[in-house]
Amino acid sequence: MKAQQKFLTVLVLAMLIGSGPAFARNITVKGSDTIVTMGQRWAEEYMKKNPDTTIQVTGGGSGVGIAALLNGTTDLANASRAIKDKEIDKAKQAGYYPQEFRVAIDSLAVVVHKDNPITELTMRQLMGIYLGKINNWSEVGGPDMTIIRYSRESSSGTYQFFKENILKNGDFASDSQTMPGTSAITNAVIKDPAAIGYGGVGYFVGQSGLKVLAIKKDDKSAAISPLKADGSVDYEAAWSKTYPIWRYLYMYSGFKPKGEIKAYLDWIMSPEGQKVVEREGFVPLPTA
Repeated sequence: MKAQQKFLTVLVLAMLIGSGPAFARNITVKGSDTIVTMGQRWAEEYMKKNPDTTIQVTGGGSGVGIAALLNGTTDLANASRAIKDKEIDKAKQAGYYPQEFRVAIDSLAVVVHKDNPITELTMRQLMGIYLGKINNWSEVGGPDMTIIRYSRESSSGTYQFFKENILKNGDFASDSQTMPGTSAITNAVIKDPAAIGYGGVGYFVGQSGLKVLAIKKDDKSAAISPLKADGSVDYEAAWSKTYPIWRYLYMYSGFKPKGEIKAYLDWIMSPEGQKVVEREGFVPLPTA
């Protein structure tokens, strides 16, 4: 009798697990504001081909998405930075084992107002500007004008990436004005002749009110733009790493994906899904 009860318990648990998020036809995705528009386009395209599946995509920032993944309120987290070791430790304590998927590449662009004569900066100059050590455009060959710094909020993966890779974990200047998204930075820079901002290059393509700067790794290196001469995104500059500020964009699941979630991730990384990446101004994954 006890053996029969044990068998039934195992069977019920298996049924519950089988009906969990990994096999769901409803998929929730939360996280990076950089990815949110592209994520919505992915969802729209996928649902057209799979009308029985519902995908809900919201932003909030990479940290918000990863936190939601760890408390079980989203199936997938979008992130414009890699998950941190402390987040992985927290996930394991909660019974989750995050799985990482690289879904696109992003050239992180630096922008100024269209009337600013500056066309390029070195990585060291960019670092100095955002640390507050360079405060006037004349210090980098521009006009005598106080630099107005625009940045992302601290929950943003873009903020974290910039802090770690450009500022070498230094603190942003205290007068840096934090904005809720890259679109907000775009609008701010267009209105402010003294402004500088940063974000995914796709958000700046075709914006006539601002200028995307070329970046030099060091004083001896050539200045490389994330855009081609015709204003389109330069994939090769990111693939070859000649443009120095690039990053992978990620999606995370709490477990090894199965069912519809796996099918959705596979589609995103397929040629069809990567066409959406191109249309949204990001860099598709290189083909083997």
